[in-house]
Amino acid sequence: MIMQSVTLRINNIACRYDAANVLENIDFSAKGGDFIGVVGPNASGKSTLLKSISKVLKPHTGVVLLNERDVHTLKSAEIAKNLAVVPQESVISFAFTALEVVLMGRTPHLNRFEMESTQDLIIAQKSMELTNTWYLAERPIDTLSGGEKQRIIIARALTQEPRVLLLDEPTDHLDINHQIEILDLIKRLSKEKEMVVIGVFHDLNIVSQYCDRLILLHKGRIFAAGGAGDVLTGENIEKVYGVKVTVKQDDISGKLLIHPQRKRMIKEAKAKVHVIAGSGSAVSLMNELVDNGYNVSLGVINIGDSDYVAAKALELDIVEEKPFCPIGEKNYEKNLELIKQADYVILTNIPIGFANIKNLKAAGEAQNLIIVEKEPIEKRDYTEGEATKLYHELKANATLVKNSHGVLDTLKSMESGVNYE
Repeated sequence: MIMQSVTLRINNIACRYDAANVLENIDFSAKGGDFIGVVGPNASGKSTLLKSISKVLKPHTGVVLLNERDVHTLKSAEIAKNLAVVPQESVISFAFTALEVVLMGRTPHLNRFEMESTQDLIIAQKSMELTNTWYLAERPIDTLSGGEKQRIIIARALTQEPRVLLLDEPTDHLDINHQIEILDLIKRLSKEKEMVVIGVFHDLNIVSQYCDRLILLHKGRIFAAGGAGDVLTGENIEKVYGVKVTVKQDDISGKLLIHPQRKRMIKEAKAKVHVIAGSGSAVSLMNELVDNGYNVSLGVINIGDSDYVAAKALELDIVEEKPFCPIGEKNYEKNLELIKQADYVILTNIPIGFANIKNLKAAGEAQNLIIVEKEPIEKRDYTEGEATKLYHELKANATLVKNSHGVLDTLKSMESGVNYE
C-alpha cells in the first residue's frame, strides 16, 4: 500500500488572545520529509503557532490546510489520526503504566469501546523500543523521571502513526545522550515515513544540526525563513535576540555552530597587554586577562584562527591577516604600534614559520616581554634556524613562564607598586 504524501500549508494566519495580536502574517508550507525548526525569543509566538496548526487555537484570520483541508473543519479524531503533538508539559493525573500511556496513541484508530488489538500492542512496543523506553513498560508514569516521562510522551505520539508531528521543546527534559537519540530518530523517521515535523526549539545549535529549514519568529512575525545559513546569521540573531554571537562552520559536521559573545566586563582599567599568539594558544589566556580587567590586544593573527575567533568574541583590538598569508608590511607596522603602546607583551608557545616570523621581530620592541615556553623553540622553528636566533635574543631580556596559567601571577608581580592611568 502506497502512503499518500502529506502537505501542510499555513496560509497567512494571524492569532489573538483577547485583543492582543500574538501572530501576524504567518505563511509557509511543508511536505512529507520536511523537518522545520521554529526558533525565536520568549513570547515570539512559537507555541501559539503549534496550537494553531493542531486546532487548539483557531486563527483570527487565515487558514491551516492539512492535505488542502482546513484543520478547523475536521473532526478531532480525524486530526488525531494524522497529527500528533509532543507538548512542553504533559499532565497525566492517574498512575497509568508507561505502556498504557503509549497505547493511548492508538485511541484515534479505534472505534468507540473498542479494545486495543495485538497489532496495536505491536505498534506501541515498536515505538517504545525506538525511544529506548520498552524497559519502562510496566512502570507507573508518576514514578518516572522528567526525561523518562518525556520519552514516553514521544513514544505515544509515534504510536499515533502521524503524518504530521509537532514538537514543543521536545528535548528540554532530556540529558544529552537521549537528546541525540531522540533527534536522530525523529530526523530519520521524518524521511522514512515522509512525515512533516515542525519543532519549537530554544537551542540554535540543535536546529542547525537537525532541521532542513528554519523559521525565525520575532514579535509574532516571521523575521527570516530558509536554510540555517540564511537564517542563523550574526546580524539576524543580534536583531532578534539582542545578543552578539559568533557563527562558524563545524569542521566535522559542516553544520553551523553558534557561540554567544561574552560582554566585556567593565572594570577599572589596568595595564595594556598585547598578545602574540596563534593556533588557539591564547584562547583561555585572553579570557582570563579580560576577566581581570586588562586592556588586551592581539596580533598579527590570521583570520579564522581559534585565537582570532576568541578575540573577536571578546571585542579586542586585533591586527588581522588573511588566512594562509604571510604578515604584510602594513599589518607589521600596525602590530608594532600596538606593541609599543602596550605595558606588557605576551608571546605564547606558537610555531614560527616564514609567514609569522615578523611577529618575533616586532616583539623585540616590547617594554616588558613575557614568553610562554612549553617546549624549546627548536621544536617549533620552521625557518631553518632564523626564528631560533631571534627567539633567543628575545629570551635574554624576557620573563619566562612555563604555561599560560603563570602569566597572571607574573603580571601581578611585575606591576606591583606601579599605577597606570
